[in-house]
Amino acid sequence: MSLQILHPLAVIDLETTGIDLATDKIVEIAIVKLMPDGSIQKKRKLLNPQKPIPPGASNVHGITDEMVKDAPTFKQVANEIKQFLNSCDLGGYNSNRFDIPMLVEEFLRSGLGFSMEGRKLVDVQKIFHAMEQRTLGAAYKFYCNKVLENAHSAEADATATLEILHAQIERYPQLGLTIETILNCIGEDDCVDFARRMVKVDGVEIFNFGKHKGKPVVEILKTEPQYYDWMMKGDFPLNTKQKLTEIFNRVFIKKVN
Repeated sequence: MSLQILHPLAVIDLETTGIDLATDKIVEIAIVKLMPDGSIQKKRKLLNPQKPIPPGASNVHGITDEMVKDAPTFKQVANEIKQFLNSCDLGGYNSNRFDIPMLVEEFLRSGLGFSMEGRKLVDVQKIFHAMEQRTLGAAYKFYCNKVLENAHSAEADATATLEILHAQIERYPQLGLTIETILNCIGEDDCVDFARRMVKVDGVEIFNFGKHKGKPVVEILKTEPQYYDWMMKGDFPLNTKQKLTEIFNRVFIKKVN
């Protein structure tokens, strides 16, 4: 039984300097792309983050400053990565909360737009947690009966994640064989920005942090416009600021006919 897809599915795994979307950077990216005909394409790159890699991060993924000192920056390879992801749905392990938000943030820093419109997001961790409540290594052992070698190597993790996805659709017939049926089964995240500072509740954008948590974004922008300025000047991810500005413009800037 194989996953049936109409668009390529790009499974992404990142190794980074840390987990802060606003300040940390990618040091390795691996993409394992499943094509509709079942063939696989791969892309892997070490990247120079242009900042020191903390020892704690190096201890996790094994990538050091010396290893990336001559590597390209993300900006230098951004267009190549964007083209590789063209027309792809996106997947990964915890990718909805980390890998995809971090990737989008890097595209924004590079001044290169990366549209999420029309893309489906398949987070294998979300399937796993909905069904079994485990970690990536345990998921690989549970579904594939294999030991995950070279854990925290981006390509190894991305490859294992795709294997797990195939095993999950074998184990859980209710998931179906398409991206659409999988998402119908496990649900799609209804967030406004990837950092989840804003979410949608019954179609309404709501702040999801701070003193205005639970309040409609539009209401706060109207009654406390300085809050917009505070967020735009604050240490928030660029994607959060981008989405907040889209809401601000939609509400306050009239279209000129």
